[in-house]
Parts: sequence; structure tokens; C-alpha cells
Amino acid sequence: MILDRPFHLPDHLKEVTSFLVMDVMERANELEREGHKIIHLEIGEPDFPTPRKIVESGKKALSEGKTHYTHSLGIYPLREAIADWYRKKYHVTVYPDQIIVTMGTSPGLLLILSVLLNPGDEIILTNPGYACYANFIRYLKGIPVFVDVAEENGFQYRTADIQQKLSERTRAILINSPSNPTGHVLPSEEMVEISRLYVPIISDEIYHGLVYEGQEHSFLELSPDAFVLNGFSKLFAMTGWRLGYVIAPEEYVRPIQKLQQNFFISANAAAQAAGVTALTEPHAELEEMKQKYNERRKYLIKRLRAMGFGIAVEPTGAFYVFANAKTFTNESLKFSYELLENAHVAVAPGIDFGSNGEGYMRFSYANSLEAIEEGMDRLENYLQQRNPNG
Repeated sequence: MILDRPFHLPDHLKEVTSFLVMDVMERANELEREGHKIIHLEIGEPDFPTPRKIVESGKKALSEGKTHYTHSLGIYPLREAIADWYRKKYHVTVYPDQIIVTMGTSPGLLLILSVLLNPGDEIILTNPGYACYANFIRYLKGIPVFVDVAEENGFQYRTADIQQKLSERTRAILINSPSNPTGHVLPSEEMVEISRLYVPIISDEIYHGLVYEGQEHSFLELSPDAFVLNGFSKLFAMTGWRLGYVIAPEEYVRPIQKLQQNFFISANAAAQAAGVTALTEPHAELEEMKQKYNERRKYLIKRLRAMGFGIAVEPTGAFYVFANAKTFTNESLKFSYELLENAHVAVAPGIDFGSNGEGYMRFSYANSLEAIEEGMDRLENYLQQRNPNG
């Protein structure tokens, strides 16, 4: 029996937007099925394989029968390895009992926001910023409060601008450094100033380790009470393993754990075993990967500038260039599809990352240098045909 009733969604879900870069990628996949060769510069996923020792560790775990639920916080050896990683890399004290291992950083963010937000509470974040952050907040009936960040400042927070957005409903400031979509690293002096606002910090550190000039810093260096998100997807090329973690202030661990138990139970057992190997063994592939990323970064910036895209401050982290395309368009989504259909190059539209990203395009260099070269050649040829008078 089919019930005769209208379809409706909860009001807060009506505000959740699509992830536009996925729409672009899915159209690119359709074109590929039609026989076209597409150059993918839209997706932020490492094109490198997971390092050999990590893969072998995962296989070994499966062969040993590690196929069952684990402790909801994660296996102790992994939490211990994460704590040791932060001690060695950032010289901060983190205890294993502060760590909740998750199925990637997205569930981790959902858990953090769930223990911070009541309906109508606010989280401060950059505009432009990672496209999904605001939707997480809206899903929990919170309010994303945007701070516009400027190209000439490397799309980074300025503390004075944050201060103007603070209210009695502010529950946290969300920081992503190195940043998606811009690839920029928040200067340490700005981090110090933000810490003096005495507002809880959620620090998304998933791109740590992928910095090519200067040095990234964990917000735990400034505040032991920060919430940290990190994982294995980017630095260790483990996107499909779905393994991340939250480092939380002690009083929030049990509430987060209860949500983990109800929503997710635990992260994948074999993936956790592989995570221990990722953090405790040397991996020659990682240095080679980082060198190749840097080579691609320099090449992409040079080619984009030569074509007329604006890059006021060169990005030094992650694997993105957020380029000013206002010479060509003020409608980045339309321009994305134009480039895809005509040049067969897939690029993320700036509007996906916030209203202040309109007129920009995000280029990912998580693809081979050969593919990037071909993509830039196609793009240059198309733009010359599109505007033959220069």
C-alpha cells in the first residue's frame, strides 16, 4: 500500500546545500563514460597509493582476524601512537584517553559539534572555507557565522574581524590550516592573537604534514583545551581507509564517546591497526610524495598566472590553488561546467566554498604532473579560443 501523504523534510535539512565539486565530478564521470578523456583537477584526494608498510599492516590485521568491533574510543595502541605523534611533532602533552578514533574526520567534526551546539548557537568560520563545514552546523540546527577573508591576506582570519562576529551564542571558532580550498597556512602570530580571544577552538589539522614552505602549528601548542581534528587521509594517502581522530578536552571525551557508541560504534579494526604502522614506522614514499606535490604546486601557479588567473599570495600547503578567475567570469559554477564541457578539464567552482569565493576557481594538484601539464595546455588553448583578442 502506498501512503497518500506529501513528502517533506525537516526545516533544517532544507538549508543543507549540495557539495558542488561532487556535482562537477559526477558530470565529468558521465563524460568519461561517453568516451572523453577528462583531466581531474577538482577533487582533493591524493593520487598516490597508501605506503607499502601500511597496506601490509592492514592485510596482516585482516589475516589475524581483526575484523570485529573495537573499543569505542579506538584501540589503545593507536591512541597511544597519536599522543606520541603530537608530543614529538608539536611538543605538546596529549593523553590517549583524550583521543576518540573515528571513521575519518567528517564523523569527528559531527561528534564535536554535537557536544557544543544547541539550536541557535553559533560557530565562526571563514568565507571562503571548506564547503561542508556550514552544512554540518546547519544539520545540528546551529548557525554558521562567516568571517570574510581576503585574497591579499592569503584568505586567512584576522583577529579583529573575528571579534566583530563574536556573540553570547558563539560556541567555537573553526580553523582549517593548511586550508581547503586555499592551501594557505595560518601565520603563527595570528594564531596567538586568536587564542587571546578565549573562545573554544576547533582546529582541523587534516592537511598537516603537507606544507612546502614554513611550518604549520597545532592549536594545542597554544591551548590545551582546543578540539583537534586530524586523520590519515591526506598525509598518508589513506582516503578510502576512513580513519581519523578527535583530540578533545577531558570533560568532553565521555559525551563524545557516548555519541560514537550510538552513531558509529567504532572505527574499522584493520584500518586502526594500519594507522599504528602509519604513525610509528618510517615511510620513504611520503617524502617523495611531498616533493612531487611541491613540484606540481610551483608549476600550476606559474601556468595559471601566465593565463591571467590571479594569485596574490602563493599557497604553501595542502594541494590546492585558489585562483582569481574574475578576468574570465563572475559565475564560477557556470565557468566550471564550461571548462568541463569544452576543454574537458574538471575544476572546482569558488562559489562552492562560500559567497566570498565567487569569481575564484579551486585547482587541485593531487594529480600527476603530466596530467596537470595536459590540463593547463587544454585550458590555455580553450581560453585563447574563447577570447582571441587576449
